[in-house]
Amino acid sequence: MPDSRVTPQESRLDVSLGTTQGHLGTRFLNRLAPGGPACVCKLNLNLRYQQGVRTNVRSSSLTDGHTVSKEPLSRALKLSSPAKVKNAQLNSPVGTVFAGGIVTGIYTTSSPEACRYIAHDCRANIIVVDTQKQLEKILKIWKNLPHLKAVVIFQEPPPTKMANVYTMEEFMDLGNEVTEEALDTIINAQQPNQCCVLVYTSGTTGNPKGVMLSQDNITWTAHYGSQAGDIQPAEVQQEVVVSYLPLSHIAAQIYDLWTGIQWGAQVCFAETDALKGSLVNTLREVEPTSHMGVPRVWEKIMERIQEVAAQSGFIRRKMLLWAMSVTLEQNLTCPSSDLKPFTTRLADYLVLAKVRQALGFAKCQKNFYGGAPMTAETQHFFLGLNIRLYAGYGLSETSGPHFMSSPYNYRLYSSGKVVPGCRVKLVNEDAEGIGEICLWGRTIFMGYLNMEDKTCEAIDADGWLHTGDSGHLDADGFLYITGRLKELIITAGGENVPPVPIEEAVKTELPIISNAVLIGDQRKFLSMLLTLKCTLDPDTSDPTDNLTEQAVEFCQRVGSKAATVSEVVGKKDEAVYQAIEEGIQRVNMNAAARPYHIQKWAVLERDFSISGGELGPTMKLKRLTVLEKYKDIIDSFYQEQKK
Repeated sequence: MPDSRVTPQESRLDVSLGTTQGHLGTRFLNRLAPGGPACVCKLNLNLRYQQGVRTNVRSSSLTDGHTVSKEPLSRALKLSSPAKVKNAQLNSPVGTVFAGGIVTGIYTTSSPEACRYIAHDCRANIIVVDTQKQLEKILKIWKNLPHLKAVVIFQEPPPTKMANVYTMEEFMDLGNEVTEEALDTIINAQQPNQCCVLVYTSGTTGNPKGVMLSQDNITWTAHYGSQAGDIQPAEVQQEVVVSYLPLSHIAAQIYDLWTGIQWGAQVCFAETDALKGSLVNTLREVEPTSHMGVPRVWEKIMERIQEVAAQSGFIRRKMLLWAMSVTLEQNLTCPSSDLKPFTTRLADYLVLAKVRQALGFAKCQKNFYGGAPMTAETQHFFLGLNIRLYAGYGLSETSGPHFMSSPYNYRLYSSGKVVPGCRVKLVNEDAEGIGEICLWGRTIFMGYLNMEDKTCEAIDADGWLHTGDSGHLDADGFLYITGRLKELIITAGGENVPPVPIEEAVKTELPIISNAVLIGDQRKFLSMLLTLKCTLDPDTSDPTDNLTEQAVEFCQRVGSKAATVSEVVGKKDEAVYQAIEEGIQRVNMNAAARPYHIQKWAVLERDFSISGGELGPTMKLKRLTVLEKYKDIIDSFYQEQKK
């Protein structure tokens, strides 16, 4: 819980959680059932009664904000239908905000040092953890956290009685003496321009930045962003969603938490091992009406279906391929038509409806993705199952979605249209209409905590957020992302090369490839690092040495008997390497010009992972880490050229 720039009297919370204004905020949580978030959460229970409205968005103080608009989050949520939850995981963040506090999160995979950085930066007063493993991290760094007063553990009891370490039950009991009037006073003191949520960026280009989101940011985005995605209020349709992604991530927090409360959705929490394989079981049980995932989650579902299909009998496999083929063709040629040919309807009835039911998507009308680019291969695969994947585009700095797709607002490969009430413009457009995407509206954040200089870099004098992403808008207002400006490769010859389209082309051409990273900034030519698709360890989610069924099938098709990564890379399997070279050449043939050709490449011995450092917590590629980690291999490409 971030301890913002308030007076000592406001921020004081003694070691026994005694009766102070901060203590009243702590006790407020007693109105909610016990529970806590799946990830480590920070809760700020300090009260801010005397907060004026300030329009200077550049300030990095938590108490600064936008002009007053509609209503504080507490009042907005009191008027909406309550969300039904199978788990009490919502209660700590919601209770904190109702108490006038600020909530933020740390990924459970974060190191003790990463936990220390965020907890120290936001001046955390109380930290909520779920297990002893997470508690141990905090105990290691507590001495370096001068503002930390207490730790609450909710899923497991602490191994021994420790000072200022509370079980959730003990923590909740602290609120028994607080009157309803005192709690109402706390709620009524809140203002729309107050910061209530901190979301830390993934830190792919340096230390994480604390994105300050106001009550108005959250309530406005939860209402209008979800409305643009065709999420329905409970009185129209009971929406059912499964929460399984870390609530530290803005997409999961907006979709699972605030949107669920806004419209009275039924929010069902998956098991903690959801991303290790149990998610499908939860989806089957719950049968959600809408579902959201980052691209890597959809890719894992695709790979699992491909593995099952490869192990199926000849007739079943052929039936699936036929059904997906006719359905994909229909969805590509007539995407907006409700009149389906007989063969397409037959394929859906005989095959695809059963596949969707097996996945838990029998009742799912809206399937969303965001957070990273999605390959054309993955989108085509799900179109073949008659599952449209609706893209959203936004950042932590836009409170989540600023662009949305929906059943009524869809165009393949696009990120949808701007959310009504928001604005977009492109600056420094090139001849093809590609420019930097700049955004404006009530989604735009208050600023970066303790980083006024970074805030000034991100938001210009007219309030436009410069995203650092490049893209173009079509004639109908659909947005297409082309990459990150910072990732743009400028070769030694001065050619500007966006890496993502070339990387996606390679992965589409070579289904054995898991990750492709284009190299060439300030170099004489382009090169590429490749990894192979392999299975994941069910306990750690780390890549194993075993190739996936799809990768093995690729090997067999090109005349190789390899079944492991080491067999391919260690022995430089001639058949596989030749097939990769031929695929690279096909990509080169479709390139706009010779400077866009990949001249050298290497296959790495291990796929990228979070534990390996190449991927961030939301599965985003950390390019700078890859460049540093595999520097010797990259240098060898260009050293050979000099000889």
